[in-house]
Amino acid sequence: MPTTPALPGLTVVTHPLVQHKIALLRDQATPKKVFKELVDEIAMLMAYEATQDLALEACEVVTPLETTTGRRVAGKKLTLVPILRAGLGMVDGILRLVPSARVGHVGLYRDHDTLEPVDYYFKIPADGAERDFFVLDPMLATGGSAASAVASLKRAGAARIRFLCLVAAPEGVRRLQAAHPDVPIFAAALDRELNEHGYILPGLGDAGDRLFGTK
Repeated sequence: MPTTPALPGLTVVTHPLVQHKIALLRDQATPKKVFKELVDEIAMLMAYEATQDLALEACEVVTPLETTTGRRVAGKKLTLVPILRAGLGMVDGILRLVPSARVGHVGLYRDHDTLEPVDYYFKIPADGAERDFFVLDPMLATGGSAASAVASLKRAGAARIRFLCLVAAPEGVRRLQAAHPDVPIFAAALDRELNEHGYILPGLGDAGDRLFGTK
């Protein structure tokens, strides 16, 4: 998983299956059902990569033949925090990989005139300081919503936060890094730029609309 020298806090997941599925996801001819399945699958593959450095602790395991020592994830379990609404599309895939993870929610929308995030909902487990959080949003465009969501988590006591997206724009990565340099960013693709409306180019369109069949 290479990091980008100009954006050292960003890790691009270059696994062939991830890259294959991202190409399908970009295609405007991909129907809603398949688009949703692809988001789900890519999120699970990315979470496998993003959890490589979780701390482990020894545990005793009784097999059918003898007692042995195994290893399990140490401390509290993961908490997934999708940014509503498009982030919901990434939750189920990661839950299949880590079914014991809890799920919080951050409600944000982007004002189409100012391109700035507007808060409307926030709910996470109470013991945030003891948990690892994965903030989920398919698109890291301007970075405003991502930075706002991470700030809300920090105010609630969260200390260990990672941000997972499918497609990122350099502008969004820089803004999130500037606001929260301690938060690692994982993406399946780093795209070229934003257009004048704040959409990622080449991108994949509006992820929420394509997931839920809205305009």
